[in-house]
Amino acid sequence: MTDLLPSGASRAGAPDLAGGGPGPAGAAAAPGAGADLPPVPGLVRPRASRRHAHGRGASLALRALLPLILFGLWWWGTEAGWISSDVLVSPPRMVETFGDLVREDKLFHQVSVSLGLALRGALFGAAAGLLFGVVAGLWRIGEELLDAVLQMLRTIPFLAVVPLFIVWLGIGDLSKVLLISLATLFPMYLNTYNGVRNVDRRLIEAMEVFGLRGARLVLTVIIPLALPSILTGLRYCLGISVLALIAAEQINSSAGLGYLMYQAQSMQQVDVLVVVLAIYAVLGLLSDLVVRVLERLLMPWHRGLAVR
Repeated sequence: MTDLLPSGASRAGAPDLAGGGPGPAGAAAAPGAGADLPPVPGLVRPRASRRHAHGRGASLALRALLPLILFGLWWWGTEAGWISSDVLVSPPRMVETFGDLVREDKLFHQVSVSLGLALRGALFGAAAGLLFGVVAGLWRIGEELLDAVLQMLRTIPFLAVVPLFIVWLGIGDLSKVLLISLATLFPMYLNTYNGVRNVDRRLIEAMEVFGLRGARLVLTVIIPLALPSILTGLRYCLGISVLALIAAEQINSSAGLGYLMYQAQSMQQVDVLVVVLAIYAVLGLLSDLVVRVLERLLMPWHRGLAVR
């Protein structure tokens, strides 16, 4: 400890850090002497970190605060006439339209059709991105074969390939599912690749010494260590699948939310458009909640290591 003292301070007359006063070790400190001594240069007073954790109720209230404020402004603006009904309908009118869609257009069936398309596309895209990311992250030859091609394809907007998919695959569900798969492949690939590359090589070598190789090494060591990045990629995949669903359902749909939106657009039904957009938003929120639940189930240890 005396090595941290400035060069001009002697060992005998140095301030005792434990007692706060001068003198040899074990000598009693004079009353009030510790408060008069200047701080020793180079030393930092340790401070325990403090975490101000909110309760679950307070956390939910904070999360709902801004949406409730926006909802109130929307309601007030439409009822006061500041927002025209041709631009945005009022919340009561939205509830009436939702009920009409449930009774007349079988809204829940339309939602199930769209949800099935989005889940199938996200499943295929996420599985392909996971496979490509693991291969490119583990082996140099995999990176050299896959990374350049995938990076080039990633820069092509998935909306630009819609006409090409129609020419190749027709207007059935296959073209829609593949379009969603293409949109969701790249987020999963990039995050998986990054997570696998950040796995400590020394840990892999240690596992190989114990005889763990091949698929067992990937499944029991590499994938669990890269799981935070993989789940981040899955969160992006599910969110983008909803965005791609909107474009995919414009391909001559006879059912689904895109079908309702196309009909409402042609007849200028603003209330139906707003209801469909709200359903898309709810689907995106539910997809994010699913990934959060998976994080809690698959990575219970991660909460103790996180910054907050």
